[in-house]
Amino acid sequence: MSLLPLDGPASPLPRAGDRRPPLPALPALPARRTRRTLALLPLLLLGVWAAVDWHAVRDGAARLAAADPWWLLAGLLFTALGWVAAACVRQGAIPDRLPPGLLLASQIAAGAANHVLPASIGAHAVTVRFLRRQGVTLPRATASIALYSLVRALAKTPLLLFFLLAAPTAVRPAALLPDRQTLLLAAAGLLLAPAAAAVALTVVRPLRRPALDFVRTALTDARQLHTRPARFVPLWGGAIAAPLLQASVVASVGKALELPVSWPQLVFAFLAASTAAGAVPAPGGIGPVDAALVFALAGYGAPLPLATATVIGYRVLTVWLPLLPGMLVLSALVQREAL
Repeated sequence: MSLLPLDGPASPLPRAGDRRPPLPALPALPARRTRRTLALLPLLLLGVWAAVDWHAVRDGAARLAAADPWWLLAGLLFTALGWVAAACVRQGAIPDRLPPGLLLASQIAAGAANHVLPASIGAHAVTVRFLRRQGVTLPRATASIALYSLVRALAKTPLLLFFLLAAPTAVRPAALLPDRQTLLLAAAGLLLAPAAAAVALTVVRPLRRPALDFVRTALTDARQLHTRPARFVPLWGGAIAAPLLQASVVASVGKALELPVSWPQLVFAFLAASTAAGAVPAPGGIGPVDAALVFALAGYGAPLPLATATVIGYRVLTVWLPLLPGMLVLSALVQREAL
């Protein structure tokens, strides 16, 4: 009796030595399209941002057109040096050695992303993605972000005290604080965040192991980094230099517009304003820091229109002019799969 199936002859059994060509691989069109979409997304966000805040860009450019161009060029130089300082802190916050060129490019891209999302979420997200592409584990990458944020906050305290002594006629720091409602919201957020984290760890058991890995990695890396001068020197040096460079941009714009305020007063005004308004989560600190900075400059006796023009010029140099190259670098890193 024949055992052949009724619908046709049986296919011959493969013999030893037969080599069948492999099936052709399907092109990775979805992944390629996704990568191209992500590469174009920063440019789309740039267009939306410009459309929403076009008046500030136009007014700032008009004010700066009559300013001293050499001081404005110095402000641009301080802005670029800020990327270098951020890259130093990022490298100092992680034991792994990172490629300097790509690290600097990632911080240029992170600076652009930082002006899109509040509370430095955009910059940290870009950095974590960059570290993961460099082979850094997720617990170590997130631990480096925590150490970066902690060191940046701690390094600003001695700077504030020093410039407070250098500029004793400063406006009262308490006057730079946001209103009571904003402070209550910020305090509630600070109190509820640890409580929410504790409840989440208690209820969701799968989160416990990653949280413990994060804490263990953070403590181990922090102790190890502070035994290596090649890490803690750029970590703390960059953290001290970063706010000074940002304050120097404000001072350069003030000098370009002939603001009747001394350089130490301008630096302290920025440090105090950025610290007092730092509890309010805004993209790049835009909004609360600007209002506090205008108030601080006016407290030094600067005319209000000139103080406002100084803040607008500072935003043009630190946000608008670097935003386009930052978005282009971000798109290029996405296209190269470095992010």
